[in-house]
Order: sequence, then C-alpha cells, then structure tokens
Amino acid sequence: MGIIEILGYVLAGLVVGIAIGRFLLRNLLKQQEIAAQSKIKKMLKDAESSAEMLKKDKMLEAKEKFLQLKAEHEQQVQSRNGEISQRENTIKQKEQSLNQRLENASRKEQELDKQRENLERQTNLAVKKQEEVDVLKQQHVKQLETIAGLTADEAKNQLVENMKGEARSQALMQIKDIVDEAKLTAGKEAKKVVIQTIQRTASEAAIENSVSIFHLENDEIKGRVIGREGRNIRALEAATGIEIIVDDTPEAIILSGFDPVRREIARLALHRLVTDGRIHPARIEEIVAKTKKQIEEEIIEIGERTVIDLGIHGMHPELIRMIGRMRYRSSYGQNLLHHSREVANFCATMAAELGLNAKLAKRAGLLHDIGKVPDDNPELPHAILGMQLAEKYKEHPEVCNAIGAHHDEIEMTSLISPIVQACDSISGARPGARREVVESYIKRLKELEELALSYPGVEKTFAIQAGRELRVVVESERVSDQQAELLAADISNRIQTEMTYPGQIKVTVIRETRSVAFAK
Repeated sequence: MGIIEILGYVLAGLVVGIAIGRFLLRNLLKQQEIAAQSKIKKMLKDAESSAEMLKKDKMLEAKEKFLQLKAEHEQQVQSRNGEISQRENTIKQKEQSLNQRLENASRKEQELDKQRENLERQTNLAVKKQEEVDVLKQQHVKQLETIAGLTADEAKNQLVENMKGEARSQALMQIKDIVDEAKLTAGKEAKKVVIQTIQRTASEAAIENSVSIFHLENDEIKGRVIGREGRNIRALEAATGIEIIVDDTPEAIILSGFDPVRREIARLALHRLVTDGRIHPARIEEIVAKTKKQIEEEIIEIGERTVIDLGIHGMHPELIRMIGRMRYRSSYGQNLLHHSREVANFCATMAAELGLNAKLAKRAGLLHDIGKVPDDNPELPHAILGMQLAEKYKEHPEVCNAIGAHHDEIEMTSLISPIVQACDSISGARPGARREVVESYIKRLKELEELALSYPGVEKTFAIQAGRELRVVVESERVSDQQAELLAADISNRIQTEMTYPGQIKVTVIRETRSVAFAK
C-alpha cells in the first residue's frame, strides 16, 4: 500500500467520524432541549400551583379582615345608636321638665296677676285713707298753731335748730372717741407688724471705714513695696487710685480711699505681689489688671447669689451687677448690700402681714438704694436715679415708684411705697447700724430745739432720746389745752417738711398750771 491510499483511508475515516460525531452531538442537544423544556414546564406548573395557593391565602386573609372590620363597624354603630338613644331620652326628660316649668310659670303668673289686683285695691284704699289722714293732720296743726301761737314752719325751724346743736355736739364727741380709738388701734397694729417684722429678721450691725490695713509678716517687705526711689508704691497708687501709707506702724501698710472697690483691688493686688515676691511696675500693672477682672467676676457672683438667696427671679443682668457692687458701698458706715437685703426681708415680712404682694415688696426693698451704685454720680438724688435705672431695665411700675418715693422725692402711688420707706427707716435707725458725724448730729438737735422755740408761747425746748423725742414747755397763760394740741401737730408737720432725720420724732407739748398764794 502506498502513502496515497493510507491518506485516503485516513481522510475517509475522518469524514465518517465527523459525520458520526455530528449525528451524536445533534441527538445529545435534542435530548438536552427536551429535558430543559420538560423542566421549564414543571417549573411553570409549580409556579402556577404556588400562585394559586398564595391567591387562596390572600383571599382568606382579605375575607377575615373584612369580617373583622365589619364586626368593629357594627360595634361602633351599636355604641353610637346607644348614645343617640340616651341623648334622645335626656332630651325627652328635659322637654318634660321644661313643660312642667312652663306650667308652673303660667300658674305663678296667674297668681301674680291676682296679687297685683289685690295690691292695686289696697293701694287705692291706702291713698284714700292717707288723704283722710292729711285732712285730719291739717286740722290738728291748725288747732296746735292757735294754741301755741306759732306757725308750723316756725316750730319746725326751732326744732331743727335744737336738733342741729345736739347733733353737732354728739358728733364732735363721737368723732373724738373714734379718732382716739383709731389712733390706739392703728398704733397697736402698726407696732405689732413692725415688731413681728424685726423679730423675724436678724442681721449684724456693721460699721465700715474708708481705711483698710494690710498686715505684713515683717517690716522688711515695706522696702520692697516702696521700691527704688518709691517707684513701686507710685505705680501701685497710679494703677489702683488708692493712697498707700507706709509709716512706722509695725507690720502693717495702710490703704486709704473712699471707694471700697478700689481699696479691695489694692489690698488683693498687694497680697499677690507680696506672696509672689516679684514687685516692680510692670508686674504691679499686670497684677492690678488681673485683680480688677477677678473683682468684677466676684461682683457678678455676689449679685447672682443675693437674688437667688432672696428668691427673686427675672432681673436684668445689669441690675444684678449693680447689686453685687453694693457689697463695696456703704451709707453712713452701713454696708449697702447688707442694708438692702435687710430692707428686702423687712418689706416681704411686712407686706405678707398686711396681705400685699410679698415678692414685689422684696424686689422693691432690694433695689431701693440702687441709685447709690453708679460711678458717674450725676446731679440727681439717688432715689430718682434708682427709679430711672429700674424703669430703664423694665421693672414693675410699683417697684419703680417705691424706689423713687422712699425719700418723698415723688408722690407715692402704691401701697408698697410706704412699706419700703418704713423698712428703710427701720434698718437705718437701728442702734449701731449707721454712724453719723458728731457735728451733724449736734446740728440736727439744735435745729429741732430752735424750730420749736420759734412758736409764740413756747418757754423751753429739750431734744432728748438721741433726737427721737422733742419736749416743748409752753406758758400756761398764753397757750390753752386746745392750743397745745394744735401746737404739737404744727411742730410735727413742720419737722416732717423741713428736716431730714432717721426714724420718727415724738413731739410732746407740756403745759403746766401753777396756783401760788402767800400767807402773811
């Protein structure tokens, strides 16, 4: 066999193999297609059956939901029908009661018509009888006129004049008794309220000075405080505005100034400088600036703590800051913050005793001296300035009036204003609360005595009880008892209008009658 025959057989075998492979491949693909179609049909049948099942389940759920909603709706309808029936029953009952009332009203109207007719008849009879009585009265009056020899008008005028005199004398006596009783009752009640107020509020009586003393561990520190050629002490005085006195006083430096805030800043700054040990002008300025910032923070904290302690809310922050600055202010030696807190507590207690607004009274008592705090110090009384500040920061009108009227600069328009004025006097007039200059004290006593001596008939005057009482001795020949009462009232009114004083002054007029005879 040759190569060509072998190649022919190989090619023929390849052709036959390819044909057989194609035939087998076609049969395999056809079988796979048939299997896939059967599988798809089976999946479609399964899907249709599952869909049918889901449809049935959903239909059942829908039917159950429908039945449930239907039952709830029927229950609501039944409940509403029950309510409607109840309302119909109540309406029917009301209609029945209204019908009964109408029937009763018609009956009463008929009875009233009958009573009106009877009254008209009785009135007519009374008019006729009154006419008869008037005729008889006129006849009787004519008979009396003929007997007495006076007309009816003349007799009436005499009787009226006699009755007027008796009524006037009785009225004067009753007025005097009522006035005496009112004075006694009012005095007792006022003393009771004041005493209860003072008893329920206790505070310290503190005197503040314009000088602070800074204590040192030893006298060697004085030289460091003064510095070379006094530059440290000059820098400290320039930064604080306080006079610093370094003298022979052992282990002490005196800080002198009328502004307590500046004195406190100087004291704290000096304490820090001495503790730190570095004392030179630059360090002094730095420490003073830090101390000023600290004092301002403390002022705000003091104000906030004060309003919280007193239970006052809704106050403007600027007013709170001014309240904190009261801690470093004094009035006649009395600390202004302690005085204002004391007045606030007095006002609250007194207002509560009198049945007034205690919170509003406490607020007015705390702010009554707020006009003493501002640094600009305009040419206005502190009461008017305080009232303007309160109005500026939207305080209650009654609070503003109480602030402005507590020294009678304006008219009082509310009941809280006299309470604040009285409590301010109570707080300032306590023994030891304030310190007055001796010259002004003596001058006030002399003015009291000279004011009473200016009246005619006054023989002697004595200011006693530290100026709380004025005794006036009058001449009995020139001043009667009634004139003595008038004189006491006039002197007290003039003291109120012309003089300024703490508390109250009692005026006592003494009239003495002496009968003298000589046996020879």
